[in-house]
Amino acid sequence: MILKRLLTVIPTLIGVVIVTFLLTRVLPGDPAVYFAGPAATPQSIAEIRKSLGLDRSLPDQFARYVNDLAHGNFGNSLSTGRPVATEISSRLPASAELTLSGLLLAIVIAVPLGIFAAVKQGSFIDHLCRIIATAGVSLPVFFTGLLLVYIFYFKLGWSPAPIGRLDAFATAPPDITGFYLIDSLITGNFESFRASLSQLILPAVTLAVFSLAPITRMTRASMLAVLASEFIRTARASGLNGRTVILTYAFRNAMLPVVTTLGMVFSFLLGANVLVEKVFAWPGIGSYAVEALLQSDFAPVQGFVLTMAVLYVALNLLIDMLYGVIDPRVRLEA
Repeated sequence: MILKRLLTVIPTLIGVVIVTFLLTRVLPGDPAVYFAGPAATPQSIAEIRKSLGLDRSLPDQFARYVNDLAHGNFGNSLSTGRPVATEISSRLPASAELTLSGLLLAIVIAVPLGIFAAVKQGSFIDHLCRIIATAGVSLPVFFTGLLLVYIFYFKLGWSPAPIGRLDAFATAPPDITGFYLIDSLITGNFESFRASLSQLILPAVTLAVFSLAPITRMTRASMLAVLASEFIRTARASGLNGRTVILTYAFRNAMLPVVTTLGMVFSFLLGANVLVEKVFAWPGIGSYAVEALLQSDFAPVQGFVLTMAVLYVALNLLIDMLYGVIDPRVRLEA
C-alpha cells in the first residue's frame, strides 16, 4: 500500500513543479525592473534580465530550473541574496511550530466537544458545538487574529506585542530542533520557554478557531452514525459500561473520517498560516513567500510551493498508514 502511494507521488510533484514554474512567469511585474530601481535605464534593465536568465526562452529556463532542483538547489533569493533552501530550512520550524500548536489545540477542544455533542444530542453542548462550528467557518482567519490582538494586547494588555516568536528582551534557545518550546525545555531555559509560549498563544488560538469547525462537525457526525449501529446497541444490551462503549467501541470506529478531516485541516492550516504569520509578524516561510511575491522574486515562491506540496504528500502518506493502524481491515484490503 505504501509503495503504491509513493508511486503516485512522482507525477504529483512533477505537476507541481510545472504549474509553479508557469504561474510565477505569468504573474504581473518584472524582477529586473524592480531590482534595477526607478531610475534605471533600459540598458541596465536588459543587463539584469540577462544576468538572471530571464532573457532565455521558457523551455530553456524550465530546463535550468529542473536541473537545479535535481541538485537540491532552489536558487537564490534576489531580495536577500541567500539560497532559498537555506531560508526555507531556517524558517520552516517556526511555521511548523505554529501550525502544529494550532492543530493540537483544536484537536484537544474539538474532539471531546464533538463526542459530547453526539452523546448528548439536542443538549446545551450540542447547540454549543453548532455555534462554534458556524463561528469557525464564518470568521476569516486574519480577522480572528486582528480581533484577538485588539482585545488581548491593545485593550487588556494580557498578551505581549505581536512581533514574532520572542519579545525584544528574550534570547532564543540553542537551535536543536528549531522549535523554541522544545529547545528551551531541553536546555532548561524556562525564561525563553515562557517568552516563546506567550508569543505563541494568540497565533495558535487563531489557527485553532479556524480549524475547530470541520473537526467538531466531523467528529459529531461520525459519532452519531456509529452510535446508531447495531453493534453499539448490542454492547449496551450486554451491560457494558457506557464509557467503554463510547470510547472503546464507538469512537475507534468513528476515527477514520476524523483522521481524514485532520489531514484536510492540516493542509488548510499550511495555507492559512501565511495570513497569520503576517498579522503576528511570525518569521515563517509563509511571510517569506508573501514578501518574495510582492517583490516578484520567483525563486522563494517556487521553493515555498514545492515545500508545501511535499509536506502535503507526506501528510497524506501518513494518514494512509494511520488507516491501517486504526482499522486492520484497511491493510487486508490493500
